[in-house]
Order: sequence, then structure tokens, then C-alpha cells
Amino acid sequence: MTKVGVPKEILDNEYRVALTVAGAHALVSAGHEVFIEKNAGVGSGITDEEYKAQGCTILPDAPAVFEKADLILKVKEPQDKEVGYLRKGQVLFTYLHLAAHPKLATDLAKTGATCIAYETVQMPNGALPLLTPMSEIAGRLATQIGANYLERPMGGRGVLLGGVPGVEPGTVVIIGGGVVGTNAAKIALGLGAKVTIFDLSLDRLRYLDDIFNGQVRTVYSVGHYLQEALVRADLVIGAVLIPGKQAPRIITKDMLKTMKEGSVIVDVSVDQGGCIETIHATKHSNPTYVVDGVLHYGVANIPGAVPWTSTRALTNATMSYCLKLANKGYDACLESSDLMKGVNIHNGEVVHPGVLEAVNAAKVTA
Repeated sequence: MTKVGVPKEILDNEYRVALTVAGAHALVSAGHEVFIEKNAGVGSGITDEEYKAQGCTILPDAPAVFEKADLILKVKEPQDKEVGYLRKGQVLFTYLHLAAHPKLATDLAKTGATCIAYETVQMPNGALPLLTPMSEIAGRLATQIGANYLERPMGGRGVLLGGVPGVEPGTVVIIGGGVVGTNAAKIALGLGAKVTIFDLSLDRLRYLDDIFNGQVRTVYSVGHYLQEALVRADLVIGAVLIPGKQAPRIITKDMLKTMKEGSVIVDVSVDQGGCIETIHATKHSNPTYVVDGVLHYGVANIPGAVPWTSTRALTNATMSYCLKLANKGYDACLESSDLMKGVNIHNGEVVHPGVLEAVNAAKVTA
């Protein structure tokens, strides 16, 4: 039997929770004890009473949950005070994005806890099963958010992405043709925008050309052609991902200066450091800022804006892994190559290559 703890998320405007009622039922049915912080699920439409009905124990605050639990389930990376609650021998399972937060990686290593990142759990075929559902949501939201901020009262150019008869539609440039980029393109096309996707994989571009039936312009490389596209862009969506590593900076400050005043950038890759040189992480309570006349949106937990949907999409994907960790602890990672790739911190050491690279780079520049 494992004691499983679910604290309430404390990141700015983060309403997701790491365990649904169905997930709680599955863990309790498997013989585990589940401790939920009071009101942890309210933002996602889940009450304490619903958890209690499944046999969970409701605790008054986060310290009580961390003290009781051997396995901690979260959504976002631990905030400063949460790091202090972790202890040696505990397993933490959550999104971490430590390549963008090298100090947090170092602080987590000092706790002695084993920290497993949703975003680096990887299947043998290269798929990222726990990142995919949030990437789908973030991609779809990115276009929706960009369309909103293009409105003049929101600080944008005053462009309707879909246009109207007699007036051309807006232009959307998407950097990266993975899950985020594909879903962003679906919504942009649905709105009637002109869409261009840049990617460095010809195979991926062929796939995108096929599924979008030629409606999306696909372009290989991101240098000269991207610079030309930025001049025409109304909305740019950053969707670059290198699993576990910091995102490469694709759009430079100089390139930004060629963009139209009032155009909008939504950089979904900001949780890995961002692919735009001028981007920095923002919060839902203060999501945007302007550089050289271009409105930047850098919220690092975009799916937190739609917690009812995103909590359920996330836990659908994480639940089988949560059960493995509850049943066997760290040994589950030794038996699962998927989970082993998710291990970022173990025995007081940073063990994921991409995170270690970022930590070492931070030491050099310090």
C-alpha cells in the first residue's frame, strides 16, 4: 500500500488538479491510501465530497499532504515553498520543465526526492504520451488567444483572422509542426485564416500537407523564409519542442523589428524557455507585454485556463503511470523505459541529459 498525496496547485490562476474522481477510485481500489488537500479539485469542478465518496482523506493544507504521502501527484512544477515540503525517499510526479528552470532542478536534487516529469516520459516510438494532451489543448488555445489579442481593444492590429467577403483574412505563422503546431493550425484554418507552418522535418511537412489537404502552406527551414513570413504575419505561434531541453531561439530581436505594429506572438514553448528571443514567462493575471510594437503572450501554463477540460485530458493519460508508481514506487521506472525517461532527479542528482545540460550551462554563465 502506498500513501498518495494530491496538493492544491498554487501557481497563479492554476485551476487544474492531478487526480480526478475516476483516478481516485482506481488508486483506492488498488489498495492505496489517497490524501487530497482541501478544495484541490474545486477549480476543475471536483468537490471534496466526491473524493471522500471514493475513500479519499481530505487534509487541511499542503504541508499535511506532503507529510503523509510517499507519492506526490501534481500538475505544475513545485513552487519555492513546496520544494521545502519534499523529503528523501518521496516520489514526485508532475510537469517540471527543468531545462528552463535550472535553479529549481538544483533545489529539487537537494531534497533527495525522486522527481519524474510528465513531459519527458517517452515511449519507444518517440511519442510523449503525457505531454500530448496538454499540447493539443495549448495549441488550440494559442490560436484562440491570438485571435482575441488581435482585437484593437486588446492591443492588437484590429484584424479578424477569418476576414469577411471582400476583405482578406489574417495571416498565421506557426513555428513547429508537432502536436501544438498541428492543433493551432486546425483552429486557425477553422477560423478561415491563411496558415503557414515551418518545420525542420520534411517527413513531418509531408504529413501536414497530407492531413490538411494542401490548405496549409508548409515550409522547410526557419531562416530566410521565416524572416519573409514574419513581415506579413498577424499572429505568430511558437510551437518548438526538443524533449527535455531548452527550446532554441528561432526569432531574434532583429527579426521581430520587421513585424507589423499590433501583431501578436503566442509562444507556447515558453515553458521550455521559449523560441522567441524577446519572450519571457508571464502569468494568467498579467499575460502580455509589448516589445517593438509586437504584443507578446508568454503564459507558461496555458491549459490551466480551461481546467475542466485539461484536468480530465491530463489524468486520462497519466493514470496508468500513476498506478504503476503507486504499486511499485521507483522500481516501476526500472521496469518501464517510458517512466525511466521521465526521471529527471534521483538520489540527489540531476539525471536527465537535457536538464543536466541546462544546469551546467547555468553554472558557466553564473
